[in-house]
Amino acid sequence: MKVCYNKFFKLLIDRGIRKMEFAKMAGISQNTMARLSRNQNVSLDVLGKICCTLDCKINDILEFISESEDGKII
Repeated sequence: MKVCYNKFFKLLIDRGIRKMEFAKMAGISQNTMARLSRNQNVSLDVLGKICCTLDCKINDILEFISESEDGKII
């Protein structure tokens, strides 16, 4: 399973918040924002900060994508 943060970035766009502006608001690093942009794993602490800052639930910012055995997204 892969994680996808497209919902998070769409939420930022819908609310008119820039990535680096949000990073400062939430108290997360630019490196963490880069990891989110590349759909890499981040800590549960980071996800909690995002949800608290945006006043949303975890399923509002991420989704899991299934992969087949050969690594292709299904």
